[in-house]
Amino acid sequence: MYDAKVVEQTAPQVEPSHPAQEPATGGVTAMERQTPDVQPVTVEPQPHETPGQRTPLDERSSQRGGGLALRWTLAGFKRLATLAIALVAIVMALVTWDYYVTAPWTRDGRLRVQVASIAPQVSGQITELRVGDNQYVHKGDVLYVIDPFDFQVALHEDRAQLQQKAADLQVKQVQSERRQRLSDLATTPEEQQTYAGSAVQAKAAFEAAQQQVAQAEINLRRTQVRSPVNGYVTNLLMRVGDFAHEGAANISVVDTDSYWIDGYFEETKLARVCIGDRIEAKLMGYAEPILGHVASVTRGIGVSDAAGGVQGLPNVNPVFTWVRLAQRVPIRIAIDHVPPGVPLVSGLTATVTIKEEAVGAQGRSWLERAIAEVATRLSDVLMSPPARPGCIPAMTTEQATPESLPVDAAKSAATPEEINPGLAPGIDKSPRNGS
Repeated sequence: MYDAKVVEQTAPQVEPSHPAQEPATGGVTAMERQTPDVQPVTVEPQPHETPGQRTPLDERSSQRGGGLALRWTLAGFKRLATLAIALVAIVMALVTWDYYVTAPWTRDGRLRVQVASIAPQVSGQITELRVGDNQYVHKGDVLYVIDPFDFQVALHEDRAQLQQKAADLQVKQVQSERRQRLSDLATTPEEQQTYAGSAVQAKAAFEAAQQQVAQAEINLRRTQVRSPVNGYVTNLLMRVGDFAHEGAANISVVDTDSYWIDGYFEETKLARVCIGDRIEAKLMGYAEPILGHVASVTRGIGVSDAAGGVQGLPNVNPVFTWVRLAQRVPIRIAIDHVPPGVPLVSGLTATVTIKEEAVGAQGRSWLERAIAEVATRLSDVLMSPPARPGCIPAMTTEQATPESLPVDAAKSAATPEEINPGLAPGIDKSPRNGS
């Protein structure tokens, strides 16, 4: 068995150095006559090939057509994918813009607290210090003690004066009562008036002495300086032996019952803030948020343009018309829940976010809520965020809960008879020695 081969037989042609210009006869040019004749030979199937191993021409044509359609499909899919990615990027850019410009959140939040600056009400040397720095104290606990000796002496002196005034009042009251009962033959109206006036003067002196004793007792109690709030002693610098001056603060206690958060929101976000809105505040370094609610909105901030110039004229700063910085308004946030392990330290920064509850969001799936959120963001960008009416009242009628400290009160005043018993039992009885 032999394989058939394609043999091309070419008749050798010798090209003359000067080809003769022959006219074309029979529609054949000279150049065509010089082209060698190629006789293709049909390839015979080899004996060892089978019909299944050969690819027909129509199959190859269909494969070329299918590949072309696939390429067109892939190209169209790429264009659609590119368009979809571009649309998603535009939507995400708009949503991000709305999130940073109009969404009700801010990174400019501060944890605040009230601090009780405690000053003694009497002056003296500190003889005892009962607390340490950063120690927790309860309301009414003794912080330090001032030397009480001088105040004890003053109390004893005032009590002695009170006893003297009480005795004088008792005697003069009895004398005046006795004179009032005598007849005109034994006394005169002038004498009766004199004794009555002496009794009144003695009563006034007795009452003044009572107040002096009360003041001396209170001053003695004030030598023990107590904490007015529950909290932590902070920045303690005093020591035993220091002299405490009346009215000069020398110790501070952080009131742990007064923590709140101030969120400084831009004015472009106030339309989305309502009193009572739920708040999440995340402190730096802690993942669990502090929960709270909007308690109030500050109704005024400082304006630098209000300052007067050299001649008393208003000093107005120039502002670019295409660049306007949004002012920040403090919003007071009451703390409702603090996660375990999160310490409250005044001055810490917080990211404050207002959690708006969408109407009918309870029965929606997460995909529906996400779509609604994106739609809201796009609406805010294109048409500006709508103001929520009635969420910030024009006038606040609520009043804060009043707070008070226990006030030192004088003890019930003793009567002259209780101070000097038996000194003046009556006008008809002899006095008894009550000492």
